Amino acid sequence: MADSLRVAVVGSGPAGFYAAGSLLDADAPIEVDMLERLPTPWGLVRLGVAPDHPKLKSVSRAFERIAEKPGFRFFGNVEVGRDLSHADLLRLYDAVIYAFGAQADRKLGIPGEELPGSWSATEFVAWYNGHPDYQELPFDLDVERAVVIGNGNVALDVARMLALTPEELAPTDTTDPAIDAIGASTLREILIVGRRGPAQASWTTQELKEMGELAGADVSVDPADLEGAPEGDTQKQRNLEVLREFAARQPTGKPVVVRFLFLRSPVAIHGNGKVEAVELVRNRLEEQDGRLVAVASDERETVEAGLVFRSVGYRGVGLPDVPFDERRGTIANDGGRVTGQDRVYCAGWIKRGPTGIIGTNKKDAAETVALLLEDVEAGRITHDPAATAEAVEALLAERDARAVLYTGWASIDELERAAGEKLGRPRVKLRSWDELLEAAEQMAETA
Repeated sequence: MADSLRVAVVGSGPAGFYAAGSLLDADAPIEVDMLERLPTPWGLVRLGVAPDHPKLKSVSRAFERIAEKPGFRFFGNVEVGRDLSHADLLRLYDAVIYAFGAQADRKLGIPGEELPGSWSATEFVAWYNGHPDYQELPFDLDVERAVVIGNGNVALDVARMLALTPEELAPTDTTDPAIDAIGASTLREILIVGRRGPAQASWTTQELKEMGELAGADVSVDPADLEGAPEGDTQKQRNLEVLREFAARQPTGKPVVVRFLFLRSPVAIHGNGKVEAVELVRNRLEEQDGRLVAVASDERETVEAGLVFRSVGYRGVGLPDVPFDERRGTIANDGGRVTGQDRVYCAGWIKRGPTGIIGTNKKDAAETVALLLEDVEAGRITHDPAATAEAVEALLAERDARAVLYTGWASIDELERAAGEKLGRPRVKLRSWDELLEAAEQMAETA
């Protein structure tokens, strides 16, 4: 495919793979190089989806089919900003699509947030899912109460994972250290704290229902918190029905209680050298500019707790020389075309912010690729004969990048699945950079 357009897709999560799939299915001949900082692909499908939700991970089969298409290459362990610059990509490729998600977490901005025992949900999720950057974090689950701040699906994931029994964790791909730590935890109560009311929570009904199906945890909702809750759209009504059912339940004596608290915001985390308590303020809802906003009252309460997890959203991180919208935490763009730069595009969370589900990225990526193809059709993008597959390989070799090709990832995948099969689990994840790179290079040595 000598005259094929060559496109770099930076990031190998859902947005990256859907963008690659749309490009490879286009009428014009296109080759795609996918560049990924980690040795493994799939982004949050591998490292963000809760291990007890294997059905959500099955979307990876669609990504595997995309990877088999002619013209696709994967380069793991290649970081833009370290191994290759933005300028390198513009020289090596005819067009670039950034699809690397939103890696940073939003802060609460309150005193005590940096105390040991105060964590972002991002860190905890990455730890139990085997992200190689987070395996040395010292999670101490030897406490009686944990507070999870946030009313989205990730907050529910964190609370549910903390409450799962060893028997519930055993058939999942949760990392072994996380299974051991959660199994040995002395937690007796998990509070899920939302700043607004139950009708404004952003979780999905199915995720909420699961909180009432835990083998080792009762669920508790104060009926008073549900009084006068406005009926919203269908999903909000379903959520309220589930919460009312929870509120009507009697405790059954399970070892852990998951308690929902609404209309409360953390104002400080207290402790002498570690988290010991969380100070909450009671809120009331007021309409401002057509939106219901949580406004703090004078009423405060302090809750003893040894762990705090904040789950109040993600935000993107910029790249050198790529226009960035600091307010929104996204690459500056118009529908996917990066502002003020020719031949540069973005897709997924780094384009629109951290919203939607895995499938949302399919439409989002298709929209971006449509703009790129429109620019090809209009002659704004043409193939540069100097932009070759060999030029990419030569530059990576020159910079001593230990690139993991797709065969290397297949080797990691095979090893993990084989280890899992012996234990009746989907996989046992390799957790360190060294283990992952060694497993990837085994395939190269035997090939």
